[in-house]
Amino acid sequence: MTDKLTVSVLGTGIMGAAMARNLVKAGHTVRAWNRSRAKAEPLAADGAHVVDTPAEALRDADVVLTMLYDGPAALDVMRQAAPALRSGAAWVQSTTAGIEAIAELADFAREHDLVFFDAPVLGTRAPAEAGQLLVLAAGPTEGRDAVAPVLDAVGSRTVWTGEDGAAGTATRLKLVANSWVIATTAAMGEVLALSQALGVDPQSFFDAIAGGPLDMGYLRVKSGLILNDQLSPAQFAVATAAKDARLIVQAGEKNGLRLDVAAASADRLERAAAQGHADEDMAAAYFASFDDNSA
Repeated sequence: MTDKLTVSVLGTGIMGAAMARNLVKAGHTVRAWNRSRAKAEPLAADGAHVVDTPAEALRDADVVLTMLYDGPAALDVMRQAAPALRSGAAWVQSTTAGIEAIAELADFAREHDLVFFDAPVLGTRAPAEAGQLLVLAAGPTEGRDAVAPVLDAVGSRTVWTGEDGAAGTATRLKLVANSWVIATTAAMGEVLALSQALGVDPQSFFDAIAGGPLDMGYLRVKSGLILNDQLSPAQFAVATAAKDARLIVQAGEKNGLRLDVAAASADRLERAAAQGHADEDMAAAYFASFDDNSA
């Protein structure tokens, strides 16, 4: 197979649009679809072919890349595209879908003779735009060469977690990683809220921990988005983070765990979304510490 492929990108939100652009830059033919065409339309200027239906996007595709909101959304879109699916095509499923949904998506792939790759990514808007995502992937060894040009275009590194995409080993690792990201972001928001309530300059906190084991680049980056009023455009939106937090809680429950921090983080994110911050960066969960948006 040539290393220049026809790639169908289904879902062109923050991550999907960036991935589509990098695929075009790498020389691949990209057909892009989004439920709201207006979100996909800017990709035409970058050289992607923006289409009206999932089936049209899948025409002659060597690789299908899904980056949609959740597992049910990915399954619904693939069902819409089913008439255009080509037997033997590779499906790189990058939606953070959850463990149960991955099994359902893998079943669909098997029914339609697709080579299934469970391939969520770690990273936000900036690394996605730079093609520097970390790809977590599981799928058959014999099919990896076919998708390597796609994974290389969107990421700086691919970590293979297993040979059976249906087992969801990549998704499981993604949920573990996201549990850390979400918990850290929630703690950062509470630190800033408490600083404000106690009349403490946040910079004095940053100075106190500078260079020590409590210091963290992520803390400074995310807090800067709040302190400098840079929550839009989102690197990772509140609404999406809330969805992922619930998937983490559910995964814990299915395995006999009570994940109190994840559950509380989901509550905070959902509260911030209800306050009007759904499309802002997940750091906006900070506002959930207040009864209104006056913070």
